[in-house]
Amino acid sequence: MKTAIVYYSKHHGNTKKLIDAIAAKHEVTLIDATQTQSFDLREYDLIGFASGIYYSKFHKTVLEFAQKNLPGKKSVFFLYTYGRKMEGYTKVIREAVLEKSAQIKGAFGCPGFNTFGPFKLVGGIAKGHPDSDDTARALSFFENLIAHS
Repeated sequence: MKTAIVYYSKHHGNTKKLIDAIAAKHEVTLIDATQTQSFDLREYDLIGFASGIYYSKFHKTVLEFAQKNLPGKKSVFFLYTYGRKMEGYTKVIREAVLEKSAQIKGAFGCPGFNTFGPFKLVGGIAKGHPDSDDTARALSFFENLIAHS
């Protein structure tokens, strides 16, 4: 199954740790949404969108990439890291991919070290995350996706 993961991972590299764990075990094309604004995804069977969470949603570069480049009727999944667990982080990107008649296969989120805004004053939150357990769970999530696709 030919797979691509479009990602944004900047501040602490939290999301990149997850996708690197996947790429270490599986052949996937990694696309940095800050470096590549246009990419032909038609030949891919499974497309992932990965990001840290910014103001309760995926980073705008990943969202814009999906809106511009996602072909119709593709299988997609989401990976994300967050400072504080809440519901609804995939809502906006989910709406964008559904506009392309995508089939959403699943989503995986885990804590990521966060020093944004007031969290910097206390030394950050979710220190040490994603850890080896988080990356193992992300890998397991991905392997379950490809096993059932």
